[in-house]
Amino acid sequence: MFFGHLSAQQKPVQTVYFDFDKYDLNDHQIKTIIDFAKKSDTTKIESIQIYGYCDDRGDNDYNFELSTNRVKTVQDILTSNGFNKNKIVVIEGKGRVILNKDSEGNINETRSENRRVDLFMVKKNSFGKGIYNSFQEKHKVGDRVYLENILFALGSSTLPLESKKELDKIAAILQKNQKLEFEIRGHVCCTPSYYTDAIDEFTHERKLSFNRARNVYLYLISKKISPQRMTYKGCGNKFPLSKGAALDRRVEFIILKI
Repeated sequence: MFFGHLSAQQKPVQTVYFDFDKYDLNDHQIKTIIDFAKKSDTTKIESIQIYGYCDDRGDNDYNFELSTNRVKTVQDILTSNGFNKNKIVVIEGKGRVILNKDSEGNINETRSENRRVDLFMVKKNSFGKGIYNSFQEKHKVGDRVYLENILFALGSSTLPLESKKELDKIAAILQKNQKLEFEIRGHVCCTPSYYTDAIDEFTHERKLSFNRARNVYLYLISKKISPQRMTYKGCGNKFPLSKGAALDRRVEFIILKI
């Protein structure tokens, strides 16, 4: 598994605060998000995770919806101000934050701090030794390459246009490095653990991850990459990234020979 859950001790890179029972932001908080979007160097960022919270008042269902709407507000401000939407991989409302005994002396301040959205950043290539998010000039056998733009629609093994553009770049790199051999691994999201794979909506077979890997394989062949350099397999739902469903609908490249 390439990514783990963020450490509970990791601090957010940005936090914005909301008024009671609101999911829109005042001008000052909006400016905070806009400044963050403009200053962020997304070439160095693997992903952003956004989590929303509410204070302890109100019932659970209402607060989950409110916290989710707060996250969407922040997401919309980021993307409308030029932040790469593909970098936002988790948007999740966490609901209300229950007060503990330590908060009883300053309840109003604590509640204000709990009406918030936190943004966490994962820097590129920060997810493990030998694991990359782009092909490198030099690799070692066993290196893994995960590419953020090779993703699939839910239930589909059809390569989107954006993924084909990414594969065109990979094909050009592979043409320059004729000795590189690799395995293509497909993955799926949103499938119960008692199934090993998901159903492909086109073939109606429970081989979705396999078909995703095969379609990448066939596309690279169409770009003059020798099939002798490639193998492919489906991994089903065995390796979720815990980064949101979209990133589990992916393929990865495992370096076999250099």
